[in-house]
Amino acid sequence: MKYRITLALALFSISTASFANTLCQEKEQEIQREISYAEKHNNQNRIDGLKKALSEVKANCSDSKLRAEHQEKIAEQKEEIAERRQDLKEANEKGDADKIARREKKLKEAQEELKALEAREY
Repeated sequence: MKYRITLALALFSISTASFANTLCQEKEQEIQREISYAEKHNNQNRIDGLKKALSEVKANCSDSKLRAEHQEKIAEQKEEIAERRQDLKEANEKGDADKIARREKKLKEAQEELKALEAREY
C-alpha cells in the first residue's frame, strides 16, 4: 500500500512539474527545437531568423500577451469561416458544382484550423 501511495505522489509531482513551465518557456523550448532542426539541415538563414525570434521572445514575452494573441488568432479564424460560408452561399446561388466543391473544401479547412487553434492550451 505504501508503495502505491509513493508511486502516486511521484507521478503527481512529475506531472505538476511539467505544467510548471510558463507559456513563454514553452515558446522558447519550441524555438530551440526548431533551431536544432535547422542546424541538422544546415539551414543558416532559418537559424538566424529563429535566433532573432528567440531573443525577442526572451526580451518581450508575457503569458498574458501570448493568450491575447491566441484569442486574436481565433477571432480572425472565425471571421475567415464567415467569409468562406458567404463564398459558399454565393457559389450555391450560381449553381457551379466545381466552385461549390472548392468552397466547401476551403470552408472545411478553415473550420479544422479553428478547431486546432481552440484545442491549444492558451
